[in-house]
Amino acid sequence: MEPKRAVAARPEPGEYAPFYETYISKVKGNNILAILEAQRLQMAQLFAAHTERDGNFRYATDKWTVKEVLGHVTDSERIFAYRALRIARGDQTPLQGFEQDDYVRGGNFGERTLVDLAEEFVLVRAATIAFFKSLQKDAWPRRGVANKNEVTVRALAFIVAGHELHHRQILEERYFPAIPRA
Repeated sequence: MEPKRAVAARPEPGEYAPFYETYISKVKGNNILAILEAQRLQMAQLFAAHTERDGNFRYATDKWTVKEVLGHVTDSERIFAYRALRIARGDQTPLQGFEQDDYVRGGNFGERTLVDLAEEFVLVRAATIAFFKSLQKDAWPRRGVANKNEVTVRALAFIVAGHELHHRQILEERYFPAIPRA
């Protein structure tokens, strides 16, 4: 007998901490698997259009470089997907938060090429999609605690998409237009 799989419906506000509304509200539509796949392609195209020099650009002294933003998006996706995995499997252990600036400092993203970081994002996103595709219908609404807040698996899927969109918009609005061209 084939397991019952279903695409998640949009999460309701009680399924995630209010802070995450910033990300979830950016996600238009309900088919989260199609949204995640479209984003994978959009990010690949976005970074294919930029040079290594662009990857080292920061629009202000106290801001991350393009490479650091991309590394942060990839690391965060891994963490959100890991949280979703644990909760989807019924693990009720509260999951700790993470300090994004520590992860960026520890990531040494400036020592890697933009091409390498973009490829890693595409691979991580493919793994995230494969995981969410594998879920049965009853896994999507499961609740757990992450960073001291209750969250559902489906909310985490939308958080992944909204977090990527948030940072892609920042890259497109603040970074890429400001990169000096020779």
